[in-house]
Amino acid sequence: MTIAKLIDQFEAWAPPQWQESWDNCGWQIEPGILGASAHVLVCLTPTLAVMEEAIALRASGTPINLIFAHHPLIFSPLKSVQTGTPIGDMVLLSFTHGIGVYSAHTNFDQVPDGTADVLAQLLDLQQPQPITPTRPGIGYGRVGVMPEAPSLKQVLVTIQQQLAPPDLLYSPEADLQQPIHRLAVLGGSGASFIGDVVKSGADAYLTSDCKFHQFQEARDRGLVLIDAGHYATERPACARLVDKLLSLGAETAQLSDRDEDFRQFWQRPHLA
Repeated sequence: MTIAKLIDQFEAWAPPQWQESWDNCGWQIEPGILGASAHVLVCLTPTLAVMEEAIALRASGTPINLIFAHHPLIFSPLKSVQTGTPIGDMVLLSFTHGIGVYSAHTNFDQVPDGTADVLAQLLDLQQPQPITPTRPGIGYGRVGVMPEAPSLKQVLVTIQQQLAPPDLLYSPEADLQQPIHRLAVLGGSGASFIGDVVKSGADAYLTSDCKFHQFQEARDRGLVLIDAGHYATERPACARLVDKLLSLGAETAQLSDRDEDFRQFWQRPHLA
């Protein structure tokens, strides 16, 4: 299948028109590859490290010609494209090596088997529904029933096992033994949805990039807020994207191993 047909198939499932007004889904760089057979490298964030990985794969015999990313490469309007800048160097390498960059962001967040659905499945949410519906049956986040109402501690252990975040933050006054009947999940930066999560009747909410006052707001509204980090809450959906692109007809598709969390937690040394 050609890249053009693959993108058409994908966009029929997750239309770019569903993106938020501030977003930039779709082609980021298209260096004249639409008629080529689709060989895809999937990643969370399209960085120079991922582009270098794609180039190395080509050199070793895997003909990668498309980086399919969740996060856009370009958000703000560009005023110039220059070498020595991340976007400028990505554009240069893209055209030099014939490797395009495409993004599915807030459109992929909403659909079945998108970022929220994958989290719901990993945590075994039953009867999941969108936290914030946008269209019939789809929307941002998922909220559902936790089988057998595990304790908050058990939920945190399951999140650690399934997502392997480098660290977990949660509301400090929460009782680790309290049962969690309903859990809400939203991959990436989801603190702005706290109001809708409270209305959904969730006992706890898993998301990322939460600030000090958002933890305060959640506490004051009787919600346990859990922050597992942006990378950990969205990276699992990238693996699902590989499966989706293969099912749509990509010749090959594989997951990048050069994706980065961009954060490292300092391990405080034990003082004698």
